[in-house]
Amino acid sequence: MANWNDDQWGAQQGYKTIPGPNPGYSQPYAETGNPPAPYPYQTYDQGDTKSPYEGGRFQPKKRVNDPIFLILFILQLLGFAALSGIAVNGWIKVGGLGGGIGGDGETGSSVTLNWHTVYLLLLVTAAGLLLSIAYLMMVRAFTRVIMHITLVLAIAANMYVTILSLPAAVIFTIIAVFSVLAYFGFRSRIPLASLLLQVVMDISKHHLSTYFVAFSALLLQAALSVWFVFTSIAIYTTWTPGNPGCGTTSSCSSGKVTGLLFYSVFSYLWTSQVIGNVALATLAGGPYGCWYYFGPRDLGQMPKHPTLSAFARASTLSLGSIAFGSLIVTILELIRLILNAARNNASQEGSPIEACLACCAELFVGCIESLVQYFNRYAYIEIALYGKPYLQAAKDTFNIFRDRGIDALVNDSLVGTTLMFGAYVVGLLCSLFAYLYLRFTHPSYNAQGQYTAPVVLFAFLIGLQCSLTLSSAIEAGVSTIFVGLGQDPQVLAVRAPPLFAMIAERYPRVVQGVPRV
Repeated sequence: MANWNDDQWGAQQGYKTIPGPNPGYSQPYAETGNPPAPYPYQTYDQGDTKSPYEGGRFQPKKRVNDPIFLILFILQLLGFAALSGIAVNGWIKVGGLGGGIGGDGETGSSVTLNWHTVYLLLLVTAAGLLLSIAYLMMVRAFTRVIMHITLVLAIAANMYVTILSLPAAVIFTIIAVFSVLAYFGFRSRIPLASLLLQVVMDISKHHLSTYFVAFSALLLQAALSVWFVFTSIAIYTTWTPGNPGCGTTSSCSSGKVTGLLFYSVFSYLWTSQVIGNVALATLAGGPYGCWYYFGPRDLGQMPKHPTLSAFARASTLSLGSIAFGSLIVTILELIRLILNAARNNASQEGSPIEACLACCAELFVGCIESLVQYFNRYAYIEIALYGKPYLQAAKDTFNIFRDRGIDALVNDSLVGTTLMFGAYVVGLLCSLFAYLYLRFTHPSYNAQGQYTAPVVLFAFLIGLQCSLTLSSAIEAGVSTIFVGLGQDPQVLAVRAPPLFAMIAERYPRVVQGVPRV
């Protein structure tokens, strides 16, 4: 990889390769060389002089985009707050249900959840925070090794699912076979993916605001998770038939509990999506985007407080557009959860055909959800850089995908796969912790094990969402580089020559740029 053919490649592309990268290589934050042209213009190859503000970049029009979805998002959040207030107030009136950390299982009610679960899921949230941070530290220290391990474990996971999902064994067997074959193709792309990841992490080291945004989003996500947990437990307590908080009124029913929990899950998923995507847009339109178009902060060309300015745009003018895209993913995720429940019910009732159909539908919806999430990430970067409405940003993102080719984005997928797998690991560890807690503390409400599944599921969702929120900060940098590369590839040749040389060698079509969107 380090020994390139300068004559062949350089003659074709007009660029000179630079020694590196090699194992252990780390991309420098700022390349040494001739100073750039005076602010606000920069000169690239062949005398092409462009302004970083070209096309309204970093200076969008002062208008609120997609206001309908902004209003809907605010209303659903207010509705969840009202529901939470009513449910928690009803819970407090009955004095709680007792219980605490550990215990002998003699306190509380046998009808529904008690303080055992509150303390448990609070501990799960803390564990999710610590595990997410530890995983990112490991990724930076052992980038290539973890990427190889991720691909191998992904194949093993598909094999495991194939064994468990007998009704859909044929489908998952095909997926497992393709995973094995894909490994040999992806393996050769790991050096570039690892270099991209290292570049982003090294940029973040010189911009402490990236960590502030990431941890702020993570703490908001954790607070939302705790709020969701308290609200869910209060809903169980207040409206479950036979519970002391329900009394003799006829307003309590299992259907009401199910409906309110469904709304709570919907609100939680949508709000958590928006939190993560606002953080993504803040980082893309702040330190990462400004590093790409203005250069390192030490050169003096970067605007003052780029992160704060990007956050102001993302949380006001562009919040409706972010809520629009997040709503699409939330709906798909809810559909997938419903299909998963239908598959489980069909399996328990001994209906293999219905279980197989539900599994196929769940797999199909899951694939669509993954594609939409992947596609939306680039649309949010367009929104962050240019202040576009969601549909316009999605259209322009599609043009970038079409003109540059999907294959050029596979390396970003490897980065996303590595971080996504880490999120699943964090979620599984949190759910395992919750299961062991229930098993060894024996809370009275779970004497028959009827609440093990929902508690473990809540723990998994909390760990998953916490890890995904933190990982989105890293993915934002990689994706921002790809968007900038698709629109202005010559900038990267000045900003990070070794990275540009590796991309140009493998994907010569990418460095030719795409039509302006």
